[in-house]
Amino acid sequence: MTTSVTRSSNHSRTLTLVHVAMFSALMAIGANISAFLVVGGVPITLQTFFAILAGILLGKRLGAAAMIVYALIGLAGVPVFAQFSGGMDTLISPTFGFIISYVFTAYAAGWIASKMPSKKGFILAALVATAINYVFGTNWMYAAYKFWFAAPEGFTYAMAWAWMAVPLPKDILLAVFAGLFGFRMQPIIRKYLP
Repeated sequence: MTTSVTRSSNHSRTLTLVHVAMFSALMAIGANISAFLVVGGVPITLQTFFAILAGILLGKRLGAAAMIVYALIGLAGVPVFAQFSGGMDTLISPTFGFIISYVFTAYAAGWIASKMPSKKGFILAALVATAINYVFGTNWMYAAYKFWFAAPEGFTYAMAWAWMAVPLPKDILLAVFAGLFGFRMQPIIRKYLP
């Protein structure tokens, strides 16, 4: 009896680690699958989509953990951030706020989806998580350009938000898709999570 309980516990921990690692890897792929397109100082990526899915599918705690692992891998120097960047110098990058925001994005998506386990709830979770990503990341970018990074000529708070208007329609559509996809996949994934 003790052996089967230990084996089951180890199996559960192993699957949890695999899920966290999988979403960290998906973030790296999402960062660079379309990162060749840059508007202003902002690369167009699929990271928000994968951060939302991590929160919805893994739950708030494991989804946020996957985003922390992703950030730490990039800070360690592995080129997993947008435009195949990585290393400690990204801490002062204008777009590092988005990387930090993925932790909050995943947590919020997971928390809201757990409180509202319906199709509408999952879509709402994804849209709120996208808003968190945009607000945190854009404000960080504005502060970075104003205080420690060379700002483009005539840079204003409105200009920072204008840059973010370009990927916004894509991110809204992907958020709705993440909510719908997460709602469909969540019962399957939950079988394998603790």
